[in-house]
Amino acid sequence: MLVKSKNKADHMVNLRETFNGLRESRLKLKQEKCSFGIVSGKFLGYMISEKGIELNPDKIQALLMMKPPNNYKDVQHLTGCLAALIRFISKSGDRNLPFFKTLRISLSSRR
Repeated sequence: MLVKSKNKADHMVNLRETFNGLRESRLKLKQEKCSFGIVSGKFLGYMISEKGIELNPDKIQALLMMKPPNNYKDVQHLTGCLAALIRFISKSGDRNLPFFKTLRISLSSRR
């Protein structure tokens, strides 16, 4: 769970509402898994900062280190990695179409 606000006053209100909602739902948080007052950090594989959601540099590095795909499984792996970055790639559908066509052709030839 992530609670993000524009300023400290709003943040206190947002936290209060969040905690009230958790209390009403009888949900508990583990203190050792909670962090408060963090300006930026990784959350669900993304970098969260004052600017908003940003690309995780580790994911880019993993993609750059990948070898070119040689078989069906490699193309599957590549499309999976690209899917995680889709929101940051303009016209990602057009750019990824050749990979998906390759998967479709390969899958139909397997049957």
